[in-house]
Amino acid sequence: MFARRFLVVLAASVLSLPAVTPAAANTTAPTVTVVASNLNSPRGLIWVRGGGFLVAEAGKGGSGPCGPGPLGTMCVGRSGAVTRVREGTLTRLVRLPSIALPDGSFAFGTHDVGMKRDGRIYATIGLAGSPETREQWGPKGTLLGHLVRVTRSGGARAVADLAAYEASHNPDGGPVESDPFGLLVRPRSIIVADAGANDLLRVGHEGRISTLAVFPHRNVQFEGQTVEMDAVPTTAAHGPDGAFYVGQLTVIPYPVGGARIYRVVPRHRPTIFARGFTNIIDIAFDRRGNLYVLEIAHNSLRASAPYGALLRVSPNGVKTMLLDRGLSFPTSVVVRSPHRIYLTNCGVCPGGGEVLRLDR
Repeated sequence: MFARRFLVVLAASVLSLPAVTPAAANTTAPTVTVVASNLNSPRGLIWVRGGGFLVAEAGKGGSGPCGPGPLGTMCVGRSGAVTRVREGTLTRLVRLPSIALPDGSFAFGTHDVGMKRDGRIYATIGLAGSPETREQWGPKGTLLGHLVRVTRSGGARAVADLAAYEASHNPDGGPVESDPFGLLVRPRSIIVADAGANDLLRVGHEGRISTLAVFPHRNVQFEGQTVEMDAVPTTAAHGPDGAFYVGQLTVIPYPVGGARIYRVVPRHRPTIFARGFTNIIDIAFDRRGNLYVLEIAHNSLRASAPYGALLRVSPNGVKTMLLDRGLSFPTSVVVRSPHRIYLTNCGVCPGGGEVLRLDR
């Protein structure tokens, strides 16, 4: 399943983080500044009107209950969060479920965050399993696999049970597994890329869920055999043409150049918009129609020393490498202007996550 294969490779590769020696970028490297640190496995990042950011922290698990998880014994806690970052100061607005290994690593928790124009904040909470798997986590794990809304009192209210939708509908016809990941807030709905279920979902009025797209499995060569590779959609963006664009992570064998960006028009099959990426974790458009593509690993999660990269795809399809140095498992990108970009870095690190500013 997606979660187990993803984490097994991640567990082996993260040990070599200090020794990362990535390839040179194709352009003059931007100036990189750390604007926030001490985050617990930061994932999604959004700019907030009036200044600052909201960041989704997947957390570091907790004191339990503990039980079998995607990577051996894992423990649950309320260390996930939606956190406001302003001038380097962290303010955790709400505590949310998180499951992780006993040392706090490899967390599944708050994966992404979004805000509507009226200030309502939403978040996806991962699961990497079926609805039944969360029962072992007790009351602390009730909201795993959900889309939630952050209340003004500092709590969280369930909006939609995405894991239950996967169990009852299973749009891709594969194993029942849900891991709500990328979040895109629209005026009348919320769009979620479910990395475990291989689909793109719309959550509408009163939490009603519908399937916008299902992303196909592909047969690839691995160690002399043909294996079926899931799409693993991790991120969605609204394009200047009104369509949705979805980036895929892929799973083992994580082929270099094997990840794609799909264009999704409701009631139509997804079409391939761009190819030749590796392990996409986030995408974002700027006002000029350029698409920024963040790879959690540019040289594959199977590499002995994976390193992340940020690329730009122009409206005419030309790719430009913006940064492939110093990124260790980056997870989210926010484009404020062509000359100022923000990233979350070390999205698998309990206490070691950062928000970076790139000035070009």
